[in-house]
Amino acid sequence: MQLPPQAVFPFHSSHLNCYLRFLYLSGMLKKVPHTYVIIFFLIVFCALLTWIIPGGEFERESVVVNGVERSVIETGSFHKTDSQLQTWQVFSSFFDGFLSTSNIIALILLIGGSFWILNDSKAIDIGIYTFLKRLKRLERSKVLAFVGVHNIVLVSIMTIFSLFGAIFGMSEETIAFTIIFVPLAISMGYDSIVGVSLCFIAAAMGFAGAFLNPFTVGVAQGLSHIPLFSGLEYRILMWVVINFFGFAFILRYAAKIKKAPTKSVVYEDDAYWRSRNETAAVKIEKIKPTAAWFALSIISVALIVFSITIPQSSITIGNNVFSIPAIPVATVLFIVMGALTLRKSVQYFILTLLTFTIVFLVIGVMGHGWYIKEIATIFFAMGVFAGMAANKSPNTITKLFLDGAKDILPAAMIVGLARGIVVILEDGQIIDTILFYVSNSMQNFGEVGTVGIMYLIQTMLNVFIPSGSGQAALTIPIMSQISDLIGISRQTTVVIFQLGDGFTNMITPTSGVLIGVLGVARIPYEKWFKWAAKFTLMLIIIGFLLILPTVFMELNGF
Repeated sequence: MQLPPQAVFPFHSSHLNCYLRFLYLSGMLKKVPHTYVIIFFLIVFCALLTWIIPGGEFERESVVVNGVERSVIETGSFHKTDSQLQTWQVFSSFFDGFLSTSNIIALILLIGGSFWILNDSKAIDIGIYTFLKRLKRLERSKVLAFVGVHNIVLVSIMTIFSLFGAIFGMSEETIAFTIIFVPLAISMGYDSIVGVSLCFIAAAMGFAGAFLNPFTVGVAQGLSHIPLFSGLEYRILMWVVINFFGFAFILRYAAKIKKAPTKSVVYEDDAYWRSRNETAAVKIEKIKPTAAWFALSIISVALIVFSITIPQSSITIGNNVFSIPAIPVATVLFIVMGALTLRKSVQYFILTLLTFTIVFLVIGVMGHGWYIKEIATIFFAMGVFAGMAANKSPNTITKLFLDGAKDILPAAMIVGLARGIVVILEDGQIIDTILFYVSNSMQNFGEVGTVGIMYLIQTMLNVFIPSGSGQAALTIPIMSQISDLIGISRQTTVVIFQLGDGFTNMITPTSGVLIGVLGVARIPYEKWFKWAAKFTLMLIIIGFLLILPTVFMELNGF
């Protein structure tokens, strides 16, 4: 192989020139680095920053925000500290990253193993096949055919998940749904990016344009000492605008991929899903229903007990709390639907089990404060009972679970590795320093200039602090003071925070949820970034335009 004429490296050192030529010849410079390699070099870069940026920190105090105790900074308390230079910690940060994200890692492994058991029954394949058959029937309608049945389906699914993000801050839950929507999207003629968009991107857009999310809007307003969930009307308008442009972008991309599938940046990567997704030839395998009836009986008894002990669920939506018999109602529906579908086939019963797992998940999150532990538990139980219903022996269920956990292990590992970036920045004590100097330098730019800089800071800071409530506790006490100095509403500061915190969740490599979703979907991070960068930039610009009316117009709650 000959070097092209352009391949002359402008270095005088003969050793360096030879080494670079060796890299070129070996193809190393031409290959896109593995996601693990990208994360490692990001950790090294952050470690280098600790040698350049001096250490510093704010004093913190505990305050109760909306009934929850949180640690927030004390205004004017910043002081320099001894620099904590990061060296060998580049390697130990992986261990600390695994520890701090152990809950998400456990969630991914349990979900992966459980869905492997579910997939072995062919229930999801049959569900997708049945769904596509019904779509073809709907396409016979001239009205629906004109609008596009697939477009209606995509928008409907994304609207539901965007509402989940806007109302109760759905985030980690999307990891479980990725396993469902990626094969569905590919069966419909799209790619895995569209599948991820249906749940993760939709929930992220709702999270950014949230109007009742207690973890972002609720915490930020509480720290700003303004009425909880005030300014609701304008936030709903923001949510509509963000989703309108976001959905349009995704639908346009989906149409392009459906027309020419090979144009997808993940076409080769999706071969894994296409090989598993041959639903056209799926036939319902007859499984003896005896074990399935036994599984239905055990689940029914357990749900009846729960219904008796927890007859009411307090569903919280914004400031409103609705006490409803959610668990008893869902229990009755499950027993009836389970018996009816089991008379048809075991696979349809397993689909019913999956559906009501999601129903109880929503009830638990919105009414009983469920988080990662409970989410992982309910999906694990679903996997075990799905294996039982499919007449699998305990040893077979265990083997299937281990196979699924092994298959999804790279996705779980990358979450811990990515967290190492944040570990280095925190241990190096430079996050507070960056925030202090940047916030001090932006008070003389006028209203629009300062608002723009505040928005840029929140957007960039989200790369280092992907936790919404954690970022609010760090920045809102400072930003609200700055908004008072320049004469803008603290409500505007909250809007800046929620939009800045929301959009970069779709691309930041430090987000355990994003990395987990991409791992489950088998999308390399560099390919995802190539697609998502333009989409995210569009939303960031729209977000800035949505902030301006809060500065120049009289809005209710502002």
